[in-house]
Amino acid sequence: MSILGEIIVSILLLAAGFFGLVGSYGLIKLDQPMTRLHAPTKATTLGVGSVLIASMLYFLFFAEGITFHELMISLFLFVTAPVVAHFIAKAQLHRNWKPGDLPAPGGRAKSWSVYDQADEPAADDTARDPAKPGE
Repeated sequence: MSILGEIIVSILLLAAGFFGLVGSYGLIKLDQPMTRLHAPTKATTLGVGSVLIASMLYFLFFAEGITFHELMISLFLFVTAPVVAHFIAKAQLHRNWKPGDLPAPGGRAKSWSVYDQADEPAADDTARDPAKPGE
């Protein structure tokens, strides 16, 4: 079983190195920020996930037994990386694009969801006289 365990751990580590290399290369070679965001979030997430799974299997095969630390880190990484990428993409959209520059949204939507909020202040945000508290 030890040779099979070594082969599995080695394959996972090689896959992790490959995904890390592809993600780094994509980060350097892609020219637009939205495409540049794609390479590290997809490829390096798989790379780090492969390293953590290889570590978990190593401890299962050759050390004291199964550990769940690596599994928890992998799950946290797989949940948070897409959320962070989504927020970065939304910030990029707000910084560089106007609603008129975007193609018309399909379906029943009247506008893109990132531009739905009104720019007008709410009724509670009206200016108050600081000399008269409680009004």
